Amino acid sequence: MIFILTILLGAAFVLGLLYFRARQEIRDLVFEKQQIKQEKQIVVDFMHDMVEALGDTPEREELFQEIVHAAILSTGALSACVFELGKDNLLQGVAVEGLFPPQKPLPESSKIKLTTRAKFIEQVLKSEKIDLGEGLIGEVAKRRKSVLVEDATMDDRVTQHDDRSLEIRSMIAAPIFFRDRMIGVLAVVNPANGMAFNETDLSLVQSMAEQAGLAIHNADLLNLQIEKKKIDLDLTLASNIQQLLLPREFPQVKDLDIDALYSPAQKVGGDLYDIFSIDENRIGVAIADVSGKGIPASLLMTICRSNLRHYSRTLEDPAEVVQELNRAMAADMRHDMFITLVYAVVDMEKNTVELARCGHEMPLLAHPDNESGVWLCEPMKSEGMAIGMVTPELFDAVIQKTTIPFEKDSILVLFTDGVTEMTNQDGVEFSSGRLADVIKTLRTRSARELNQGIVESVDRFTGGATYQDDLTLVTLKHL
Repeated sequence: MIFILTILLGAAFVLGLLYFRARQEIRDLVFEKQQIKQEKQIVVDFMHDMVEALGDTPEREELFQEIVHAAILSTGALSACVFELGKDNLLQGVAVEGLFPPQKPLPESSKIKLTTRAKFIEQVLKSEKIDLGEGLIGEVAKRRKSVLVEDATMDDRVTQHDDRSLEIRSMIAAPIFFRDRMIGVLAVVNPANGMAFNETDLSLVQSMAEQAGLAIHNADLLNLQIEKKKIDLDLTLASNIQQLLLPREFPQVKDLDIDALYSPAQKVGGDLYDIFSIDENRIGVAIADVSGKGIPASLLMTICRSNLRHYSRTLEDPAEVVQELNRAMAADMRHDMFITLVYAVVDMEKNTVELARCGHEMPLLAHPDNESGVWLCEPMKSEGMAIGMVTPELFDAVIQKTTIPFEKDSILVLFTDGVTEMTNQDGVEFSSGRLADVIKTLRTRSARELNQGIVESVDRFTGGATYQDDLTLVTLKHL
């Protein structure tokens, strides 16, 4: 009887022990479930904050600051910092909250000069560079693996300072990356409760770093789209300005056939041409190539065209016109911009062409030889330098006027280097020699048909390749 009672008591004890253990495990599971739920909610809230921040299209620095602020609120850390990986492949602190300790030893001079800890942190973050693999932060960035340091005083990878307020007791560092792109490292230091970070904290910071990587990637993508839209708007405005500069109609002059063709390599080109009446017998013809693209080049074109038309009506000599043009535009041009230009005056009463060339391609004049009757196509040589490239004194000393006959059946073709410098698959340029041959071959065609024939010849030569530069032609044919 006593034996049976002993067995029953033992069984009851075991059952009781199992019961208490089961209750403890249930409590642990409930607590763990609550922790997971809490961690999940923190991450969800963090994601919500990131989405709201993206909705305001923040600057990159503002987004990083949102990340460190959320990290402190979520983990209870005293301080947090984001280290961004720069183009130089070095890590640098870009956002900090709290008194985050520097990751390198401080020189004695900096301890003396700095008066406040806030200023100290600001200066250190701007100057401190960390190599990949250097210290804890560099190691996390290089290995792309999160690290939990429960007792930082025992870890050689953590830099400790004499100042007790900068002591690191516990630390978590997690990599911020998106796919194959390494962005930086999120680090939190010292829980406010004085205890060490644990695996739950590590999991939380790691989850936040993953979401931060996605948020930064999306922010960069959004900013790129905004920047692209701004560029597209600039290009559209520049293109509209450029189209307004190009003449829609040509002067109607007896016995003169005129045509111009302009094909930009991009949405906004750097070429300009203008054809306008000076008086009933003379017309001004200009072709130019402006360095650069976009709004600056378009504005420079506008200024150039306006000044050219002004001086062409007050001065008869083309050389004097471009001299004044260069002098007037010197103050409006940046040091890295210039304009190559040819300005010609076609006089149908005198049957002459007078021109001045400012570093531009020499125009071609096709005409029959007076003695043999053989057709020639020759460059109109004239010395000169690009507008805006040298001082007015040097420009004036070099520029010269060239006068040539422009008799019946003569053809004058002005062009930009986008015509002659087009290359084929072997890298051979179309060249002014080939252009001259095409002009002679197509001399019986109208000015428009001649321009179209030149473009077709260039396309055949290059095999239909995309234009490498703007292509501009101005053709005048003495009927």
